[in-house]
Amino acid sequence: MDFAPSPRAADLAARARAFLDTEITPIEPAIIEDIATRRAKGEDSFAVHPAMADLQAKARAQGLWNLFLPAGHEGPYAARYGTDGGTGLTNLDYAPVAEVTGRSTIAPLVFNCNAPDTGNMEVLLKYGSQEQKDRWLDPLLDGRIRSTFLMTEPGTASSDATNMEATAIVDGDEVVLNGRKWWSTGAGHPDCKVGIFMGLTDPNADRHHRHSMVAVPMDAPGVKIERMLTALGQLDEPLGHGEVSLTDVRLPVEAIIGGPGRAFEIAQGRLGPGRVHHCMRLIGLAEMALEAALTRATTRVAFGKPLANLGGNRERLAKARIAINQARLHVQHAAWKLDTFGTRGALSEVAEIKAAVPSMAVEVIDMALQLHGGGGMSEDFPLSAALAGARSLRLADGPDEVHLHSVARIMLRPYLAKA
Repeated sequence: MDFAPSPRAADLAARARAFLDTEITPIEPAIIEDIATRRAKGEDSFAVHPAMADLQAKARAQGLWNLFLPAGHEGPYAARYGTDGGTGLTNLDYAPVAEVTGRSTIAPLVFNCNAPDTGNMEVLLKYGSQEQKDRWLDPLLDGRIRSTFLMTEPGTASSDATNMEATAIVDGDEVVLNGRKWWSTGAGHPDCKVGIFMGLTDPNADRHHRHSMVAVPMDAPGVKIERMLTALGQLDEPLGHGEVSLTDVRLPVEAIIGGPGRAFEIAQGRLGPGRVHHCMRLIGLAEMALEAALTRATTRVAFGKPLANLGGNRERLAKARIAINQARLHVQHAAWKLDTFGTRGALSEVAEIKAAVPSMAVEVIDMALQLHGGGGMSEDFPLSAALAGARSLRLADGPDEVHLHSVARIMLRPYLAKA
């Protein structure tokens, strides 16, 4: 196993970091402050800051655009909208790039590599019809629109998708959608034009062929954003997390992605790489927090000493360094397994990182916040937002317990077979 990035991936990661340092970091505090100011005044805090378009144009001009595009999709979409060379990256090669983007709240949007758009674009790329690609994938890759993923439901334990109450019923040449979804990330963005909806189509089919995914125009009659949710007090503008109701939404049956009954298959293909993306961004976020902690520990004085010389702070900083490095190697191994053996060959590894990395990031960010004292809980520093984001990812794509159960089931299987 060689986890070293290819020369191309190393170059992209270095260029992305340079762009982050020179173009994004200097303006990001002003963008975040503008959002907070508009929110405090009761104005539209989801409006996109004018600087975002300029940043995206600069990133695109430098070839730092749609970096998430996977290897194996070197067709017209990669050539038209992909990064340098028009070819996608393996999971292992994308890992260091994703780590760079995780250091910033807005960098994923600047590079057109933010969730849930990346996962939705991969779904359309792999499973979408040509009509769906023309209508939704092209403008998503071009950055003209945004999207949301409509899966989790408020009234059911959505970690078990067989509990799903929302329906996608085929009625002649139409599909009729009914249900209520929440934690629909991206729903608050003013350019969110399409959602990928998962609903029950055939309750009599086997449990893995009952559900369908449907591309839903967000302005279709019957679609309503009921409210935007806060995640530990954070609205996460300009994307946000919406609660969305769908009432007798009628669409052509061609809106079903890949055909009826394929939602579980599509979800598994979507979630594996997506979890690697999440985890590598979290490592970047933890690195940002550790650097903030090191700066604080060496410049802040209390009781006549720098914080680094008080209590067990040196040990805490050292343990954070070790934990981040361990997590990075863990994710790189999972990425390598995905690239080498596919989704089914990396089931345990993907579940492992999904349980391990968010918990690591929460601990590191919490340590950094503690060193910042009361200021760490305010918007003067990025740590409270970072903590909310990392903590929410212990539930996103399934709670820790589901992933730990998966790891245990895989480990126990050969032993139970002998019992």
